[in-house]
Amino acid sequence: MPYDTEPLPYRARPADPAAAAREVFDRMASRRTVRDFSDRAVPEEAIRHAVATAGRAPSGANQQPWHFVAIRDRAVKARIRAAAEAEERAFYDGAAGDDWLQALAPIGTDADKPHLEQASWLIVVFAQRFGVNADGERIKHYYVPESVGIACGFLIATLHMAGLDCLTHTPAPMGFLREICGRPAHEKPVMILAVGYAEEGAAVPKAPGRKKAMDEILSVV
Repeated sequence: MPYDTEPLPYRARPADPAAAAREVFDRMASRRTVRDFSDRAVPEEAIRHAVATAGRAPSGANQQPWHFVAIRDRAVKARIRAAAEAEERAFYDGAAGDDWLQALAPIGTDADKPHLEQASWLIVVFAQRFGVNADGERIKHYYVPESVGIACGFLIATLHMAGLDCLTHTPAPMGFLREICGRPAHEKPVMILAVGYAEEGAAVPKAPGRKKAMDEILSVV
């Protein structure tokens, strides 16, 4: 496509950007990964808006190399849980290695993944290794992992700002997700997001709530 331009879209800009950034931090600081979900339903429109926001993320050469599959069907969620737990049992039975299991110990994870059925929705994120045009020809995609990672960040932040809870889940390998979701071979599943409302009285592990100090994550030059 030829290079073309358009006016920058209007957006209201806060008079005090530091205060606005602090407000976002205050809201996002309460975000925690939840493993105990209630049976409270989440409307499809909320999921649609969250995915639409993820689709606004920047991407290499604007190729937008992602696809999201939102699942609320109980039978499909049960299939995903069964397949994921099979991979997880192999992981925890030795495939992970002692160092990895030791790193996971403070988080309290194991091979049982009931959240994959309990959560109102599962959103499976796929990375497109390449695109396909109307003639069936390949379109090269650039910076796919980085682009999809940014989109996932947009998605998780939007879900939290919408008052929802979620859990990122990355069973390995994840090829079963492509089959269950009916996606083409050039799309690589990278994440399952369990999305819903936390069960009343839900508890979360302490360790992930302890974040690095600012001087550990920021250098100002």
